[in-house]
Amino acid sequence: MLTSILHRFSGVALSVGTLLFVGWLLALAGGPADYATYVAAVSSWFGQLVLIGVSLAAFFHLANGIRHLFWDAGLGFEKTTATRTAWAVLSSSCGATALFWLVIYLG
Repeated sequence: MLTSILHRFSGVALSVGTLLFVGWLLALAGGPADYATYVAAVSSWFGQLVLIGVSLAAFFHLANGIRHLFWDAGLGFEKTTATRTAWAVLSSSCGATALFWLVIYLG
């Protein structure tokens, strides 16, 4: 049940992420001053927190979408399997987000 609710929430978060991407494109088209303002906003601690949240939503939505593909094939409906795959989705999305941001900051 939790992963179903989080899947819907991650879809909404990805919509917000799309708006952030459109804002970035508009700032890029607006010139150096607009772009510098946008970069300053997303570089703040709050902006970074939002970007991390959007990337977590993207990885979660991807992992849970793969889980749903197996469900569409009729696999994974047993209670123990569903519980294990729910934990796999949660842990893999957190791990992928952490790895992604480590690569961003260290790479």
